[in-house]
Amino acid sequence: MSIKTYNLGPMDNNTYLIVDETTGEGALVDPSFGSEEILGDVLSRVTSLKYVLNTHAHFDHVIGNAFYVEKTNALLALNRADLPLLHLLTASADRYGFHADPSPEPAIYLQEGQPIILGNTSIEVFETPGHAPGHVVFLIGDDLVAGDCLFKGSIGRTDLPGGSMQTLLHSIKTRILCLPDVVRVLPGHGEATTVGRERLKNEFLIGL
Repeated sequence: MSIKTYNLGPMDNNTYLIVDETTGEGALVDPSFGSEEILGDVLSRVTSLKYVLNTHAHFDHVIGNAFYVEKTNALLALNRADLPLLHLLTASADRYGFHADPSPEPAIYLQEGQPIILGNTSIEVFETPGHAPGHVVFLIGDDLVAGDCLFKGSIGRTDLPGGSMQTLLHSIKTRILCLPDVVRVLPGHGEATTVGRERLKNEFLIGL
């Protein structure tokens, strides 16, 4: 299994390509601004793009959904609780001065404990609401694709509709801080970190 990071757009978004190296099947997580420009590279690394996985449905994480589903026939996967946000994609992007085509409806509704099978690789889903009602993270071996739940030295904002600081901290405590220190955290924005580093140094998590 390999994970390729693409840093895209004006909001420092990270889009991730997960590839099962035995079969070449791939999953693209959170296709962001300008993700159509990486299509060639994505297709050069996979035999087929099986899934588009959304950690949550804020517009900067789903703005490339329509393009990738159309171009690759990948199955779109999202937690059902974020469907209202997904349906607001065009309006939300317009509010910030961006154009976004409406997203297709999910083919798969992600749930806690549900495995996403990618060739010989199993991607484990954890529900981590707080930044968004339907936020999820993906655990692949010792790598955690964390969306906007946890960052290096920070946590996701909770001042957007559906956000809750109490809920977010509970999600981080019960779904992320219980993982081994060596687990690499791949956030939706900014640099990668580890569970161990954030447990010791993230001031938002002291006392959890």
